Amino acid sequence: MLKIDMAEYYAKRAAVYEDIYSAAERQDDLLTLQVRVQEILEGHDVLEVGCGTGFWTEQIAATANSVLATDVNPEMMKLAQAKNFPADKVQFAIADVFNLQFDPQPAQPFTAVFLGFLWSHIGRQDQSKLLAHLREKLGADILLVMIDNSYVDGSSTVIARTDEYGNTYQHRRLPGQPNGDRYEIMKNFPTDSNLRKRLAPDTRDLRILRLEYYWMLNCKLK
Repeated sequence: MLKIDMAEYYAKRAAVYEDIYSAAERQDDLLTLQVRVQEILEGHDVLEVGCGTGFWTEQIAATANSVLATDVNPEMMKLAQAKNFPADKVQFAIADVFNLQFDPQPAQPFTAVFLGFLWSHIGRQDQSKLLAHLREKLGADILLVMIDNSYVDGSSTVIARTDEYGNTYQHRRLPGQPNGDRYEIMKNFPTDSNLRKRLAPDTRDLRILRLEYYWMLNCKLK
């Protein structure tokens, strides 16, 4: 059975989600990303969108002034909250990336927003909408930082299909369930030129770091 329910897939995978960071061949890339995230977000008041289990929340909180970590998935959020971050520095909230509402409002305005492995799940037809929503909620000149996967033959799950917008999809099963339900997950792997084309109208000072297994970008919202 093929299921199209990304929220359910990640909820069921929450307990083992961080296993993806244990692959030996990815350690050099991950160390580079961790160092760069801490350098770029040092001293910032950060909104993290799609925090998942809090793996990247830990990296951000190491140098940021404050972090509001948000996710739409309560199962993921529970694992992040269980890591016992200092309450005076890291707070959590359930929030949809396309409907960011905060109650109560943060004590200080955000100076940066971080999207970890979220851009690849946003349809190409909705990416400009997302950037516009972030600009509306956070204001201009906010630092935007994103990290996500590069496609690597033999390592990445193969692409199962491409839709009319150019979005690509993978068919995945839950870890430990080789005969269980298959889930169709949107997972885009943009090139540097695609990222520049998509972000140019809404951002400035765009910089991209392309690694073997991951990419990272930082820019300012216009």
